[in-house]
Amino acid sequence: MVFPMVILKLVDWIFYQLLANSCYRAAKKMRSYGFFFSKNASLKSSSSLQQQQQPPMYPSVTKCDLENRGFDTLVCDMNGVLLRSHSFFPYFMLVAFEGGNIFRAFLLLLSCPVLWVLDYEMKLRIMILISFCGLKKKNMESVSRAVLPKFYLENLNAQAYDVLASAGSRVVFTSVPRVMVEGFLKEYLRVEGVVGTELHAVGDYFTGLISGSVLLQKHRSLNDYFGDTKPQIGLGTSSPHDHLFLSLCKEAYVVNKEDMNKSSSIMPRNKYPKPLVFHDGRLAFLPTPFATLCMFMWLPLGILLAIFRLFVGILLPYKISIFLATWSGVVIRLKGQCPPSSTLHPRKGVLFVCTHRTLLDPVFLSTSLAKSLTAVTYSLSKMSEIIAPIRTVRLTRDRNRDGETMQRLLSEGDLAVCPEGTTCREPYLLRFSSLFAELADEIVPVAMNTRVSMFYGTTASGLKCLDPIFFLMNPSPSYYIHILEKMPRELTCAGGKSSHEVANYIQRQLGDALGFECTVFTRRDKYLMLAGNEGIVHDSTKRKKP
Repeated sequence: MVFPMVILKLVDWIFYQLLANSCYRAAKKMRSYGFFFSKNASLKSSSSLQQQQQPPMYPSVTKCDLENRGFDTLVCDMNGVLLRSHSFFPYFMLVAFEGGNIFRAFLLLLSCPVLWVLDYEMKLRIMILISFCGLKKKNMESVSRAVLPKFYLENLNAQAYDVLASAGSRVVFTSVPRVMVEGFLKEYLRVEGVVGTELHAVGDYFTGLISGSVLLQKHRSLNDYFGDTKPQIGLGTSSPHDHLFLSLCKEAYVVNKEDMNKSSSIMPRNKYPKPLVFHDGRLAFLPTPFATLCMFMWLPLGILLAIFRLFVGILLPYKISIFLATWSGVVIRLKGQCPPSSTLHPRKGVLFVCTHRTLLDPVFLSTSLAKSLTAVTYSLSKMSEIIAPIRTVRLTRDRNRDGETMQRLLSEGDLAVCPEGTTCREPYLLRFSSLFAELADEIVPVAMNTRVSMFYGTTASGLKCLDPIFFLMNPSPSYYIHILEKMPRELTCAGGKSSHEVANYIQRQLGDALGFECTVFTRRDKYLMLAGNEGIVHDSTKRKKP
């Protein structure tokens, strides 16, 4: 009986709330902006002139004194206050694309003309319906944990955050769905309480409806939360809708549009409340309506271009493949050169120790050097293994067996290894495994970095077999390869150094070459944080014997 009731409730809401009310509001808006434009223009100009002459009701957030606020309670909104943008459409698009699928994202994009003529409440209801209807709760939890924090941090208002950080207690009231902001606010901004719009769900799925059929009203929720007690500080926007909310606080400050446009409102990376080391998702840009439209227009060409680039790298010789890849928009910057072969161990190959940005790291290294390499990896999808233009060997995570395998491969030729064990998108290097240092004396560090504008070529929770495709779908993907000097013998295990000392030294050397920060995070830390597992790709061909 629950499911039919949900369907009936949804149909009733669509026909009454959406069609009737929205058409009425649209007619009013068209009437005011079209037929009576000339009459209202003079009235609006005079009213705006009066507003300019009147002093603002509340001072700017830049006027707030940050001293001795450790025992004060602060309340504010997320949208337009903590975030510099007033539109929450990009974050709903991230939920639709990353948590749902491309068809849900396209439907949300098609709704933009309708959203333009609706008021704020109806816009929010439509975006919630499209983004959440039929969405699994676990998918939303994954997006909230691994995707949204990156875009929230990049759009964080530094001025509002300084006031927030100065307060001892922080509570956020917002009309957007609580599940979209609560994880970020509590983990990154140390907010104690988050009160937002609650979504209706049946079992493990969202219905796309609002629980209780009412959006959160900030002033009412503030009264319910604090009772007769007034919070010391309130932050809001200059919109009249926030005046009632701010009137319930002892001190009130507003975030003006003029303050938003200043460079001081942009939060630099080195001042993030918490370092952003890991994040997931395919989209590398903030999906505003215009940017999302450009992405969908690019997709058909991008898919064909990725297939062309892939076959060029697989089938053609090195020089021709580099020429055609560059002609198609791929940027490859090579610094340094391949060291000469060793005279001490003429039958043993060189071990290239690379930073790990995508699965294509060894491929671009091999193509840039115009020489055949073998790459070892801890986990590789079957599809990536098939389409790889170079030899790839999967390791087993058994230290003795993996050591024997790498020794055998080095005796056959040059070997490329990524001791981080997994990719990292941000300017950080994960902890290096020390196994490689025990196997070779001829070690060449290689600093590698990538630049993308539309899609990330890595994922922790998605289909890894599509990683190379997504990277090559970018209009102009870029690879930076810096081949450092060969490690002196006295700095290797043959010179008396321990394997851990060698690994840490090379990590610092590569970090300095790229301007990256070295960390002690491991592959396990990344996957537990982003995907809730240890990131091991199991071989489905292996079956247990009865």
